[in-house]
Amino acid sequence: MQELKYFQHYPENVQAQVYQLISNNQLQTYFKRKFPNGHQLQNQQELYQYSTEIKQHFLKNTPRLNSVSFNKHSDMVKGTLGTHTHQNKVHGKKLKARYDIALNNQLKYAPEAILRALIVHELAHFKHADHSKAFYKLCCHMEPEYHQLELDLRLFVVLDEQGGNFYRFK
Repeated sequence: MQELKYFQHYPENVQAQVYQLISNNQLQTYFKRKFPNGHQLQNQQELYQYSTEIKQHFLKNTPRLNSVSFNKHSDMVKGTLGTHTHQNKVHGKKLKARYDIALNNQLKYAPEAILRALIVHELAHFKHADHSKAFYKLCCHMEPEYHQLELDLRLFVVLDEQGGNFYRFK
């Protein structure tokens, strides 16, 4: 079986299913069936509002988001799919915090559920810096299908690498 670089930590039976999907050129069919449409967020303001609503629903006691945006990264996995930054700055006697999320530009053309899973992932980092059990528990609290969507996100990366991202043309 060829190396499945984005699926190395998955069980062998899952890797075998992924290998079948990829080798049989069934990724597009899988996505068309499971996620027929891409998300409808047209601009940065809508992305910010969407992310803020998720944050407000699940993470009320965390500081507000300053920005959420699509940014260019050279490679969806090497460069990362999303990043979160948290900066503290001292202004006189006050400490001001800034929370930002940047998502890979290629996710402008993705299913809404996959975009949501990545936003949930980045929001969870506001409470947990590392990928601990508590981190994944929070992700699953915010998005019950988180683990399946994380797998689908990895499949989406492969679909995009193969040039089969049909969401770009809808």
